[in-house]
Amino acid sequence: MTAIPAAARYRERLSPGPWMFIALLLLVPAVMLVVTPLNPALAVPIGVMAYAAVAGSLVLFAPVVRVEHGELTAGAARIPITVLGEAEALGRDGLREAIGPGLDARSYLLVRGYIHRAVRIDVRDPADPAPCWIITTRRPDELIAAIDAARSG
Repeated sequence: MTAIPAAARYRERLSPGPWMFIALLLLVPAVMLVVTPLNPALAVPIGVMAYAAVAGSLVLFAPVVRVEHGELTAGAARIPITVLGEAEALGRDGLREAIGPGLDARSYLLVRGYIHRAVRIDVRDPADPAPCWIITTRRPDELIAAIDAARSG
């Protein structure tokens, strides 16, 4: 069994950034306004529990992007590194073009609106209906480096 180079491993959870959780705090007074007429003593605890439930689910259900064991995994989808072609880092404008007017409807997308960078990876497998994968990531250069290292390793 051969060891996988550390550079060929990559893992990132696409959870929202801190500003999303700060904005989500507005849920607490909104829930309190609804609960107060029913039971004022429970308004604050229910508001806090609602915040915790929503914030926790945003983190728990956030998709994971990883490169390991010769595969790229993005959310529930997996593809062998051997069938991947050229990978390109996309900035804000490149991402907007790639998922907007320049989108091939057959492409596999794992896009989160709160992440403004991505990687576009060509798929060289003729049996695969998706011509490319577009994956949002906060670290596009590291993801490309991990794919390249896994391909050569």
